[in-house]
This record gives sequence, structure tokens and C-alpha cells, in this order.
Amino acid sequence: MMLQYTDYNISTLRPYINWLYFYFAWGLSGKPQEAKDRMRAEAEQMLDSFETRYQTHAAVGLFDANSDGDDILISDVRLPMLRQQHPTREGEPNLSLADFIRPLSTGVTDRIGVFATTVDLALEHDFLTDDYQRMLAQTLADRLAEATAEVLHMEVRRSLWGYAPDENLSVVELLREDFQGIRPAVGYPSMPDTSINFIIDRLINLKQIGIRLTESGAMKPHASVSGLMFAHPKAHYFELGRIGEDQLRDYAHRRGLPVELIRRFLK
Repeated sequence: MMLQYTDYNISTLRPYINWLYFYFAWGLSGKPQEAKDRMRAEAEQMLDSFETRYQTHAAVGLFDANSDGDDILISDVRLPMLRQQHPTREGEPNLSLADFIRPLSTGVTDRIGVFATTVDLALEHDFLTDDYQRMLAQTLADRLAEATAEVLHMEVRRSLWGYAPDENLSVVELLREDFQGIRPAVGYPSMPDTSINFIIDRLINLKQIGIRLTESGAMKPHASVSGLMFAHPKAHYFELGRIGEDQLRDYAHRRGLPVELIRRFLK
């Protein structure tokens, strides 16, 4: 097992900000470039003010792992996954993230990454007196948390895990996800259950980087990302689609939680 906590300066992260998602958050997708440029200039000015005031923070653990059916076994922790009820395309299998980890039955131990990134809590509270500045700060905080995950994942691939030591991708290629492996995030289409964060907390101790969990497993600061890292060369992102009642009950059983509680977590 390897567990590491890292702080990042804003200047380190700025080249890795995905501005397409920033424009989307402001409803600028498809708008004239001049409008995007004006918004970008304001954002860059705010980022300048962030440089000496804030940092971002990351936690990553690398663990021995195997799959057991639709569960991922990480040390002594069982992490249940969900499976597609219908394949993405005809002729393809119904996928679960557990498929990208070697089965326990092979007798060969695999590896998995568990991560979280976040911003300084003050970044989300220092702009509350002005609605526009608050919105701009929050959208930039979201992008900085994602940029931190991008840089962290790159470091994991190249050195911390080192399964792609010779990777040499441009920022454009990184943001296009041309690298080997994936980092699905909690709350996203292949892992929609926010309460998975309670299991992630057991593994990497989110408090160490200032993340607090709500009763549903949502993270505070809001600008936080958590999830898993898979190295399998064929690992790719997918959507689960509608979760049937039979799978909901099976998943609740594997989580050891009431069905209605799981139903709320998945909304």
C-alpha cells in the first residue's frame, strides 16, 4: 500500500484547466469567441489573485486489489460496484468497473488507485458578499479541483504507480484523455452512488486534505473530486443507464444498507 497527500500551487494547475467545461458552466458553449475571451480574461484575473492566497490538496492511495463478482476487494475493504443493465452498443457486454480488475479466482493480485482532490475551504467562502464574484470563484474552484485530479493522475501513471513511465502527452492530449487507464469519479455515470465516499474515506482519510462528508456522502468543499484509478489498457468510461429494482436490491445487500437508503443515494 502507498498513501500520499500533496498540496498544489495554483500556478502549477493553471495549464491543466479545462476551459471548455468552464464555458459550459457559464452557458457560453456555442457563443461567439469574443464572449468566451471576455469571460476567460476575468477568470484569469481572478486566478492571479488566487496565486498567493490558496492551494489545492490531493490524497491518493495505491492498494492491492482483486474483483469478486461485481465487488472490488481492496485490502480488507469490499467495494461493491453496479453493472449496466443494457450494453452501450449491441454485441458488447454489460460493464461494471469491477471488470477492469483481475478476478480473485485468478490467484494474481492486481492494483487500484483511490483518490480525492479539493480546494481550500476559504476559497468557497471569501466571495459570499458579491453574487457574481461568488459564482466566478466557485466555477474556478471546480476547475481547479479537476485540474488537480488531472495532474495527480499524470503523476500516478508516470511515477507513483508507474505503469506508463514513458508517457509524454501534451496538455491537449491529456485533456482529451489519450492516456492509458481511467479515473471514474464518484457521482458520475459509472459510479453514481455518493455514499461510496464513506468507503473511500476509510481508505485514504479525506479529513487529511480538509474534506468533510455530509450524511449522503457529498463532499465539502463542494469543489472536490473523488474516485478510483484503473490501469487496465482496455478500461474506458461508460454509463450504467437505468438501474433495475433487482440490481438495486442486490447492490443494497452487498453494501449492507437498506434498499430505500441506497435508492436515495442513487437519486
